[in-house]
Amino acid sequence: MPDTLSLFTTPSTEPLAARMRPQSLDDFAGQQHLIAPGKILRRIIDSDNIPSMIFWGPPGVGKTSLASIIALKTQAAFINFSAVTSGIKEIRDVMKQAEANRNFGERTILFVDEIHRFNKAQQDAFLPFVEKGSIILIGATTENPSFEINGALLSRCKVFVLKPLSVDDITGLLRRGLGFLSEKVSADDDVLRTIAEFSNGDARSALSLLEMTAMNSDNGKITPEVLEMCTSRKSLLYDKNGEEHYNLISALHKSMRNSDPDAAVYWLARMLEAGEDPLYIARRVVRFASEDVGLAEPGALGMAVAAYQACHFLGMPECSVHLTQAVIHMSIAPKSNAVYSAYNSAREDALHTLAEPVPLHIRNAPTKLMRELDYGRGYQYAHDYDEKITAMECLPESLRGKEYYRPSGQGSEAKYKQRLDAIKSWKTEHRV
Repeated sequence: MPDTLSLFTTPSTEPLAARMRPQSLDDFAGQQHLIAPGKILRRIIDSDNIPSMIFWGPPGVGKTSLASIIALKTQAAFINFSAVTSGIKEIRDVMKQAEANRNFGERTILFVDEIHRFNKAQQDAFLPFVEKGSIILIGATTENPSFEINGALLSRCKVFVLKPLSVDDITGLLRRGLGFLSEKVSADDDVLRTIAEFSNGDARSALSLLEMTAMNSDNGKITPEVLEMCTSRKSLLYDKNGEEHYNLISALHKSMRNSDPDAAVYWLARMLEAGEDPLYIARRVVRFASEDVGLAEPGALGMAVAAYQACHFLGMPECSVHLTQAVIHMSIAPKSNAVYSAYNSAREDALHTLAEPVPLHIRNAPTKLMRELDYGRGYQYAHDYDEKITAMECLPESLRGKEYYRPSGQGSEAKYKQRLDAIKSWKTEHRV
C-alpha cells in the first residue's frame, strides 16, 4: 500500500540511510554497470521509458533507492507497495486505482518491495494488469527471481542484477554520511574503511553502524575502540583485502588438506569473528571439495554446496554452524587431488593444441553435407553394445594414449580406480 508520513516523522528521526537516500542517479553509489552514462538502466530512467522490471540483489545495494529515483523522475503515477504488509485485497485496490489512471491516459508504476514474499496467487493477481499495460511493475528481491517469481510474470519483466557495493563505494558514502549526522562527529579514513569492510557490501548496514558509533563516539571522534565496542568484535582491523585475509584462508585450506579438523575450525572462527563474508569462506570450501577431496568422497561437493546455500539463506551468525559442519567434513574426508590434477594436465595440452581438429567419427552430422564429408562416419554408439563400451578413440590423433585422470585409490576413489583399470584393460584387448 502507498507509504504515508506521520506528523511525528521528521528528518532528524529517520534512520541515516533514509536521510541519505539519493535523489538522482548522479548521487547513487555503485551499480555503474547499470547506471553509468550510456548504460541501459540509466537510458531507461533518463528517458522515462520504464518497462516492467525486477531489481535482484543482496540487501543494501540500492534497489529501493533506484525505485525512489524513478518515482522522482517519472511522469507516471508511482505507487509504493510492500509485499510484507499487503495481501490480495490491497492488490485489488491498487489495481482499481491503476485502471482509473489508465482511463485518464496516465501510466501507473507499481513498486513492490520484497516481491518474492508474495505467494503464487498474489503474484498471479498482477499478471493481467501487467499484460494489458494497466501497470508497470517494478519488483525488488534478494532471492533468485527464476525460483521466486512466477514464470509468466517474470517473462514480462526485464531483470537487472545489482551487485554488492565495493569497499570504496561504501567508504565514500560513509564520508558523506558524517555530514548528515545530528551532531558533529569525525572519523579517520581507516575507521570508515573498516566499517565499509565490515558491512559486506550492504550500504544500509554500514550507515546504521556509522550512526551507532557516532552516538557512542569519544568526544566527537569515532575511534577503533568505539567501533570494537559497538560491534563486539575483537578483530575489526582484520583487512579483508590485505595479507592477513589471505593468510587465514590459506591456513583454513591447508588445515583441511592435512585432515586437522581442530585447526580448521579454529581458523574458520578467526575469520568469521573478524567479520569475514561467510559466502567467501563457503565458496572456498566448495572449491576444496573438488580440488582436495574429489572422487575420494563424491558427497563432499554436495555437502559444500549445501553449506553455501545455508549461508546464503541465513547469514551470520546462524550459518556459522553449517560452515563448521562442512569444514569438519572436509577435514575428515579421504583426500585426492586427482580431479584437480586431471584438469590442469588437460588444460596444458588443450592450450597447445587449440587448432587440433575434432576427429571426424565423433563429430555431429545434422546436415546432408556434413554426412557427405564423413562427419560421424565410424561412430560407435556405446549403448548398442553388450558391454556399453567400445574401443573407439575419442582423443585427437596427436594426443592418442594420453592419461589425465589418475585416481589415487583413496576412499571411494579406489572403486573408480578399479573401474577405470578394467575399462582400459578391455579397450586394450579390443582395440584394432
